[in-house]
Amino acid sequence: MKRTFLRWTLPLALVLFTATISFESCKDKKINIFSLEDDINLGKQVSEEIAANPQDYPLLDPNKYSTAYAHLQRITENILNSDKVQYKDKFAWETHIINDDSILNAFCTPGGYIYVYTGLIKYLESEDQLAGVMGHEIAHADRRHSTTAMTRQYGLQLLLDIVFGQDKGALARVAVGLKELAYGRDAEREADKYSVIYLYPTDYDARGAARFFEKLLANGNSGGPEFLSTHPSPDNRVENITKEWETMGGKEGQRFVERYQQFKNSLP
Repeated sequence: MKRTFLRWTLPLALVLFTATISFESCKDKKINIFSLEDDINLGKQVSEEIAANPQDYPLLDPNKYSTAYAHLQRITENILNSDKVQYKDKFAWETHIINDDSILNAFCTPGGYIYVYTGLIKYLESEDQLAGVMGHEIAHADRRHSTTAMTRQYGLQLLLDIVFGQDKGALARVAVGLKELAYGRDAEREADKYSVIYLYPTDYDARGAARFFEKLLANGNSGGPEFLSTHPSPDNRVENITKEWETMGGKEGQRFVERYQQFKNSLP
């Protein structure tokens, strides 16, 4: 039987044994049963599920809102062209805009399918801030945090049910849950760090993600959206991002405030 996105290298008996591992037994361990190709194929399947679910994911039409998509694609390409993204040429890196002003969120599926909510775009003030957040999300995919977190959050059995078609609704549930996927403390720290690493060689100020946290703190929102977890705290994340930037040389970058306003004006 042809498997859609998992190529097992272990004997079938070991796979079946692994499938019995519970969520509780692996929630504190960095278990990832996926290969790189699995990330790519899983991401494609999830993106198709999202496209088929306009109620939960009202995607903006890229033809009708071509200017907005051009802005988002430019930011993505600037990050990818830093040559610091490990799977730049392997993952899809497709950009999508979700039309929901009530949600401050962005996420990136395994395999590089990037989703940004209009609420987040309109909340931010400059392009470096969004680039910092996108760098953070790209890092989750590029460092393969996504499938590690999915293995922990959903459990091996559910993922195996998706592989073998045992649960037709499982993929839809996973797709809906991606916007609230809980990453571990170390993964959040690493994504923050790589946001700086990705942006530093570009024209952007590499502290964009820190400025996002500063804006949350200034508005009295110390928690923020689920996609940027509250652990470590926003205060510490601003400090850690700034330290990483200083370690790399402390180069002052650009914020592109006017250009970002044009982006915001192109949205509905």
